[in-house]
Amino acid sequence: MAEQILILDFGSQYTQLIARRVRELNVYCEIHPFNKIPTNLRDIKGIILSGSPCSVRDQGSPDVDLSSFGVLPVLGVCYGAQWIAQKSGGEVLPSQMREYGRAKLATLNSQNALFRGIEVDSQVWMSHADTIASIPDTFELLASTSSVKVAAFKQKGKDLYGIQFHPEVTHTTEGKKLLYNFVVDICKCLQGWTPNQFVETTITDLKIKLDNDKVVMALSGGVDSTVAANLIHKAIGKNLYCIFVDNGLLRKNEFEQVLESYKGMCLNIKGVDAKEKFYEALKGLTDPEAKRKAIGKSFIEVFDEESHKIADVKWLGQGTIYPDIIESVSVKGPSVTIKSHHNVGGLPEKMKLKVVEPLNTLFKDEVRLVGKTLGIDPTILGRHPFPGPGLGIRILGDITVDKVKLLQEVDHVFIDSLRKQNLYDTVWQAGAMLLPVQSVGVMGDERTYEKVVALRAVISVDGMTADWSHLPYEFLSEVSSAIINTVKGVNRVVYDISSKPPATIEWE
Repeated sequence: MAEQILILDFGSQYTQLIARRVRELNVYCEIHPFNKIPTNLRDIKGIILSGSPCSVRDQGSPDVDLSSFGVLPVLGVCYGAQWIAQKSGGEVLPSQMREYGRAKLATLNSQNALFRGIEVDSQVWMSHADTIASIPDTFELLASTSSVKVAAFKQKGKDLYGIQFHPEVTHTTEGKKLLYNFVVDICKCLQGWTPNQFVETTITDLKIKLDNDKVVMALSGGVDSTVAANLIHKAIGKNLYCIFVDNGLLRKNEFEQVLESYKGMCLNIKGVDAKEKFYEALKGLTDPEAKRKAIGKSFIEVFDEESHKIADVKWLGQGTIYPDIIESVSVKGPSVTIKSHHNVGGLPEKMKLKVVEPLNTLFKDEVRLVGKTLGIDPTILGRHPFPGPGLGIRILGDITVDKVKLLQEVDHVFIDSLRKQNLYDTVWQAGAMLLPVQSVGVMGDERTYEKVVALRAVISVDGMTADWSHLPYEFLSEVSSAIINTVKGVNRVVYDISSKPPATIEWE
């Protein structure tokens, strides 16, 4: 990549949101832990310091060397602003009361480049337990609220800024304008990070990187793997070999539908029916982690066996996206953990292949925009996320063929109803869970004792946090009746109204 904004992560839950907002300005940016600053800042045009759950007053709180940024423009957000103030000789003290929620900018310097075009009384979002009590004489005050005197500041003669509020959240109504002012006007970034530019550059780079080598890739029918496969295919054509494995835990008719949808893309794809192998591996397992491991191990064995039928494969293609590889700062210290959500984890080591991941710089919404640029069918691009282990983690308890068939039918009624009522695109992810309990019911004049299913639909941006979807009562009533009347063995339907956190999206 050429010019970019560097975001240093101090552990804030909003760090990825900062990156997304910068990307929306068609400017490339990367997130790095505060303790892993890139040594080469040649292409960096500016730096944003994130918030943090820590206090700058605490011993061992996140810290960096301010002089290492040189003359680059710097914007500190919340903790980042407090850190700049304290580092420069200002004072940070505990707030008299926790300052959280909406506030209004009571005063601001609209002549300053950071606040150009932003109005007094503009709404901002505060979230901090400390407050900047004073700034050094070498700094100038840029904005205040009724309760926060130092809401924004700048070092005189330098492009070093701090803001106490969060411009990246939608509650800060002119936050995108402020970020534009910093990224475009102050940092002088060109707005050239577009889907078209990404596609052209990526295909060119893939042609050079892969040359005439063969690539094998597992497809799932989902957005990420489909877009990644299309990019690789445009670079190397028939040298890409795709494999789609039916693990017996897919949605109803999904195996056939996915294979059909790929025909129009001219992808070199092979469908593998491995249902019995997976059912055998899952027999008697009830622990969620044990089931995941059994599914993962079986997939690796099937994929490895099929891949060896292709001669001289050098690369493994994966649909890894940026959130999968971002290092997240631990709130308990400078240690980092790397998220590993790959459905084909373990394959590169086992198969001794090099890995090619054309989407590993993109967020999910950017992947969809790239897919649109590539002309991929909107029904695939709009498809809800579906877990790698499939229905294996939506059937609580042991897995049997009968349970899978029952849940497939329930899920089909739910998803099909969402589509018919034009509700499918209003939720981020939806599905059904089969619970390991039975309940008493009455059908006609007979007493029943049958299974309970839970419906789950959530609204989210990237799955890191999610709120339950407030689907209409009338719709839920109709779906419940349809499931109970058409799916033999179910006599009770419940709706999950838990948000993430504290719950997760999947039940296992």
